[in-house]
Amino acid sequence: MIRLEELTKVFETPSGPVVAADKVSMEVPTGEICVLLGPSGCGKTTVLKMVNRLVSPTSGKIFIDGKDTSTLNDVELRRSIGYVIQQIGLFPNMTIEENICVVPRLLGWEKAKARARAAELLDLVGLDAKLYLNRYPKELSGGQQQRVGVIRALAADPPVMLMDEPFGAIDPINREVIQDEFLKMQSEIKKTIMFVSHDIDEAVKMGDKVAIFRAGKIEQYDSPDKVLAHPANAFIADFVGADRTLKRLRLVTVEAVSDPAWPAVSRHASIRDALMAMRERKADVAIMLDADQRPTGYLSEEMAEGASGVARDVARPLPATVPARADLRAVVSEMFAHDVMWLTCVDDNGRFAGVVTQAVVTAVLGETYRRQGMAAQ
Repeated sequence: MIRLEELTKVFETPSGPVVAADKVSMEVPTGEICVLLGPSGCGKTTVLKMVNRLVSPTSGKIFIDGKDTSTLNDVELRRSIGYVIQQIGLFPNMTIEENICVVPRLLGWEKAKARARAAELLDLVGLDAKLYLNRYPKELSGGQQQRVGVIRALAADPPVMLMDEPFGAIDPINREVIQDEFLKMQSEIKKTIMFVSHDIDEAVKMGDKVAIFRAGKIEQYDSPDKVLAHPANAFIADFVGADRTLKRLRLVTVEAVSDPAWPAVSRHASIRDALMAMRERKADVAIMLDADQRPTGYLSEEMAEGASGVARDVARPLPATVPARADLRAVVSEMFAHDVMWLTCVDDNGRFAGVVTQAVVTAVLGETYRRQGMAAQ
């Protein structure tokens, strides 16, 4: 856990003192990601840098796992914290293995242990250790270098990570890929992370908590869902954007809301059985599956009514499918693209995993508002 108590930084300038951080108090729970957001000059990066003492606090306290960091010297503190910056900062004259192993070797790790750790981390971010350990940074793409920069910060297995716009210099396509890889990795390693960003969409995707700063103070600190659904004031509402309700679609995955018991029948099933399955579940359509449980088409009650034979005789191709891991933003996009009110979702192997409907998406968007109303009663 990271805990800040009344953390303050005042810079002395020729024109007088400037308060960059003003009595900032917050807690980042163990194993969670907290994203620091706000306009330029709001103090978010100053707060991040005070945690590893790249900027010295004027006053206030910082605790990591309950320990007052002011009792540690600078080197001891920084070796216990992973730090990732936008500029990556790989050493060009060192191999990827040597870059990753910098801190472990400073800590006295044996070479074999450090090398094994480097290989393990490369695999975690989808880079083949056999291909990349002995390469130099210039032989990697920008996205690959950024992945190495991230895992270098993890090499000594620090309890805490600080990340200063780590994906800001990456193109949008690679940024999404790296963010996904990082979240997958975080689900396994559960580090406590403070993450500076200027992008509300990135914060919604990456953060368990979001702290929005203005003029050195925290204006709101809450879950992304609460920040989007219930901005604390006009500044927050303006900062997160007028489309904040739609941004909440990123917070929910298809598998969390799809109906796995939606009627699904074999392509060899009789049309009568398909019709009965739809009526039993009060569903408008039934999904047709092949022998491997992969969806291949659908038939509606209207198509089945009065028809005879088997499902494949009347079934039509599916308009689209969505991965169970996708978020609801992708679902809405596909629904609009194909002018449909429902979509079939599939697991990682392409097998049927349920159906998600527009009514469910609408209900999900309204859930936070309903919970807030009930809590206020």
